Amino acid sequence: MIVKNRLRISATDCQYFNKGISFDFDHAMQTTNQFDHHLRHAVVPAIIVLVMMWLFYWADFLFIYDFHSLGVVPKQLPGLKGLIFMPWIHAHSDARHILNNSIPAFLLITLLFYSYKEIALRVFFFAWFLTGFLLWLLAADNGAHHIGMSGVIYCLAAFLFTSGVLRKYLPLQALSLFIVFLYGSMIWGIFPTKERISWEGHLSGMVVGVILAIYYRRRGPQRPKYQYEIEKEMGIEPPDFEGMYLERMRLKEEEELRIQAEKQSVSSEIQVTYDFKPNSENKQAKSE
Repeated sequence: MIVKNRLRISATDCQYFNKGISFDFDHAMQTTNQFDHHLRHAVVPAIIVLVMMWLFYWADFLFIYDFHSLGVVPKQLPGLKGLIFMPWIHAHSDARHILNNSIPAFLLITLLFYSYKEIALRVFFFAWFLTGFLLWLLAADNGAHHIGMSGVIYCLAAFLFTSGVLRKYLPLQALSLFIVFLYGSMIWGIFPTKERISWEGHLSGMVVGVILAIYYRRRGPQRPKYQYEIEKEMGIEPPDFEGMYLERMRLKEEEELRIQAEKQSVSSEIQVTYDFKPNSENKQAKSE
């Protein structure tokens, strides 16, 4: 293998309700079909990506051409070709590079297409090209070639985590925790720890992933809305049960006060007077 200058590789660490009573069944079906019911549909894109990675890795052994020269070279116009080829090129002198990237790439792409099937393809292509472009734009121009899938892996991990947090939807929040559990240690890859590790590519991927998650926060699966939220959007005010209860208690109290006042007024108007007069004639008869 002949590599000009020095070679740097990117490796990862091991309308719902109408105003009457009708219901929008189309939206109800949409909320229940936000995820792909069959995991095999999401596995296919991940398998295609893995096949492409290993085909390039195999071709690197078959041909004399220096495949590493197809990587991103920052701030050099010839280095822009790496935007297309960078994720597919791996160091053939170290099999751990492609092995360490294969498992995370397969898992994250599968989760992406399973959980975000509506926008998954666009997110993947943006992760592919924007990560390479940001790397080309921001990294130092020292003649190094940046290769590997890890920039895209960082982008997908950041997208899945950030998107799950922003959407406040329990299944996606659980997915975010799953990503943290598996790849939380990846955060150290965005710092310059080793000379041959492209931390700039990792950092670029993470930044792009967060931006994509914010941009697509209203696309793809969303938290199902409660009935009161739907009615509020449609301009239907929800019933004020507390106000209705308080009004009913107020009327009841007023009625009791009125009845009590009526009783008091009646009792004050009717007066009974008793006068006792002894019968003097009876008293005289008894004395005789």
